[in-house]
Amino acid sequence: MTRHSQIAAILVLTSALVFSASAPRVHSQRPADAAEQSREEPALNIPTRPANKLYSGEQGEQHSEIKFVPLTRKVTAKIHIEDPNGYFLPNLHPENFAVYEDGVHQKNVNVEIERSPATIALMLEFGGRYHELNKTLGSEVPAIGRQFLEVVGRDDKVAIFKYAGKLDTLADFHQGREGLDNIFGTLNTPETSEVNFYDALLEVLARMRSVSERKAIIAVTSGVDTFSKANFEQVLGSARGSAVPIYAIGLNHLMQLEAVTYGDAAPFARINWTAAETQLEALAKASGGRAYVLETDAQIPGIYDDIMENLRVRYVVTYTSSNTATIGPPRSIRIELINPKTGSPLKIHDATGKLIPAKVFVQEAYSPTAPG
Repeated sequence: MTRHSQIAAILVLTSALVFSASAPRVHSQRPADAAEQSREEPALNIPTRPANKLYSGEQGEQHSEIKFVPLTRKVTAKIHIEDPNGYFLPNLHPENFAVYEDGVHQKNVNVEIERSPATIALMLEFGGRYHELNKTLGSEVPAIGRQFLEVVGRDDKVAIFKYAGKLDTLADFHQGREGLDNIFGTLNTPETSEVNFYDALLEVLARMRSVSERKAIIAVTSGVDTFSKANFEQVLGSARGSAVPIYAIGLNHLMQLEAVTYGDAAPFARINWTAAETQLEALAKASGGRAYVLETDAQIPGIYDDIMENLRVRYVVTYTSSNTATIGPPRSIRIELINPKTGSPLKIHDATGKLIPAKVFVQEAYSPTAPG
């Protein structure tokens, strides 16, 4: 390959998933080559971010939204663009977006940033078989819940649940913000019981099905399950098809530290904390959410900020389709980040000057529909 060909090939963003009419999938578009670009090309510089991602495990497919208005042929795509550590990629301009529909380059593309309100279910583990571990829950969980209220916006809808042997509703989505803070003041050391995480999560997922707005579940949990009717594979399948991202804040490390103080003879020394943590990562990945391992209380604000950025912030790309038909088969969508002066792939530098790839999550296709 010639040097000129290498230059033209770098940072090309490609589509990888097959369109599904029932549940559109999304994919990440990323550079295929990291060869050096011309020094004359202006670069996108992004602000300083943490050197490592905050979540554990792998991130799953990120949901995108595409809406088509037949009367005007207007297409609106809400997409997520992030750096290698999963942080939202700022500072992009409309001229950095090249949009292709069925391979045809679309004109007059407009791009804005949206910070959307959300409907969020906060699900709290609050009880289990062992009194000693329940004391940790009684002190940690209310504090984590109160800090959640600090990041909730006035237009967000919030429900709060706790679970042990069964799921209890502390506040539903129709309850006003007044009095939510008082809920956590009523949570003392929970009584000993089963801890049926799988059943509780299935029930919360079911309650989220009727929510049409952007939505998510934040589960503050160890991931340990003792006596659920459902098994993990059932919960995993439900999470995968739910279109509800699950953000798991794992209590495993804190509870494991508490368990260690009682020695190997304690009955809870036999809990497989690693397996529970792995399952939380799998649930987060399957749903398009993220899993976090909470090691100290100081991490909580950063975790919530990471969740809210990932959940709320999208680039909104709009254009009038060059296809004059208002109905027909699915149309493919491809979005590339380019240098508007040269038309070549956009060069992106982090705060240290390092060339980094971008991940563009966009549904591969949409189906145009006639007016209802």
